[in-house]
Amino acid sequence: MTTRRRFRSFLLPLALALAVPAAAPAAPAVAATPAYTVDPVVTGLTIPWDITFIGDLMLFDERPGRLWTKRPGQPARQVFLPLPPLFVNSEGGLLGLVADPDAVNNHYFYSCQSVAKVSGKASDVQVWKWQLTSDTTAVKVKTLVKGIPIGHGRHNGCRLRFRSAQMLYIGTGDATKGTNPQNLHSLGGKILRVRSDGSIPRSNPFYSKGGNARYVWNYGHRNVQGLAKRPGVSELWNAEHGPSRDDEINLVTRKANYGWSPTPGYNEKRSMTDKKRFPKAVSARWRSGFPTVATSGATFLSGPQWGAWDGVLAVAMLKGSGVLIFHVDAKNHLTKIDSILAGTYGRIRTVEQGPDGALYFTTSNGSGDGVYRLSLVA
Repeated sequence: MTTRRRFRSFLLPLALALAVPAAAPAAPAVAATPAYTVDPVVTGLTIPWDITFIGDLMLFDERPGRLWTKRPGQPARQVFLPLPPLFVNSEGGLLGLVADPDAVNNHYFYSCQSVAKVSGKASDVQVWKWQLTSDTTAVKVKTLVKGIPIGHGRHNGCRLRFRSAQMLYIGTGDATKGTNPQNLHSLGGKILRVRSDGSIPRSNPFYSKGGNARYVWNYGHRNVQGLAKRPGVSELWNAEHGPSRDDEINLVTRKANYGWSPTPGYNEKRSMTDKKRFPKAVSARWRSGFPTVATSGATFLSGPQWGAWDGVLAVAMLKGSGVLIFHVDAKNHLTKIDSILAGTYGRIRTVEQGPDGALYFTTSNGSGDGVYRLSLVA
């Protein structure tokens, strides 16, 4: 072998070594599932949909149209709530709840429900503001949003969460109408933003378009079932149902299009994030692939009582019958690190961290449902 050939032989493996891309950052180590206990809080319910807290007072609802309060160590008490006629069918009924950020002082809370016409047929989905005047009585303050499409009751969305002291975010469904998600003048298939007094912020990205577009924060969603604010920062995350594949978890971004558009008609074979039709569509931070698990409510776990789980995102699964646990890194990448409660309680609708630092969840099996409290074993 000549000197030149020997020199080339030396350079080739060196060049190949230098061409190998750097390894991706390692995912967090998956530790064994920590020991936890689950205790029933209230049982014998019918599809309890959401949970919120005013101090240590828990409010929870049932989809057929009942609202309850419960104080620690006391039985649940039904609240007189002068609701409109509800469209309780398919996914419709009394759905999302959230307490005002200053509810300890003002006793305000908000509900999202599907409303019926006098004939009993579906009218629309509406968001109302209430004031709790006692543990068993609430009065309506005002209607914040109406005209959210309902269709026949499928894909109602209806999750409510605050991101700041005044700004209420509303996750809506597309009402199984293919044109809704991309139509800025439809309130369906969107995340909406409104102030707690019902006024519409002029800083909403499509305010200048007028009409319903004034409410829109982002669009291109199929059925937003979960909203969760990350503690310590202004980030909001959402979970939504896919068709036969790709439930999604997304970072909520102003003005973004998330790419759902099942047109023509209502073609559920379309991609949840259709990059071919919408090249600038925002990709999901996590997708279920096939089959879907029906991601629903979401919450962040926060506090030293959670140990290695401090800061994780917990996401309820209906079809998956459990709770997914995700690590969220500094660049907002999600890594699934655990799945708990698999099949033990059936369909899980809502997860919410309580003021005592425990995780509360509701089941959604249709009968014999309940509210439960999960905490780690010390």
